[in-house]
Amino acid sequence: MSIPEACLIGHKKEMRAVQDSMDILSGKWKIAIISSICYYNKRRFSDILKDVEGISNRMLSKELKELEINKLVNRTVLDTQPISVQYELTEHGLTLKTIINNLTEWGIAHRKKIIG
Repeated sequence: MSIPEACLIGHKKEMRAVQDSMDILSGKWKIAIISSICYYNKRRFSDILKDVEGISNRMLSKELKELEINKLVNRTVLDTQPISVQYELTEHGLTLKTIINNLTEWGIAHRKKIIG
């Protein structure tokens, strides 16, 4: 039995969409950074640094710049002494909230299943 051409084309589009998503969200830190901002709505750089265990200043800065380029995060320089920077998800970034919540729920269930 052969698969209809329309199904193959649809599947290729879906696979491309998954790959596009993975390209933007892949790596060790991006999901954790988005999760930190998502949970609190607005986060200062130092707060994200505390939330995301093991990340360096330099790596956090790099990842936030990439998230900003991909229009997932807005960066705001606050008029404080010393100057601090605050991050929040863009309207487009907020569309990831459901995915983050689902990942959280899955992670909790998975840990229970593995650890008991």
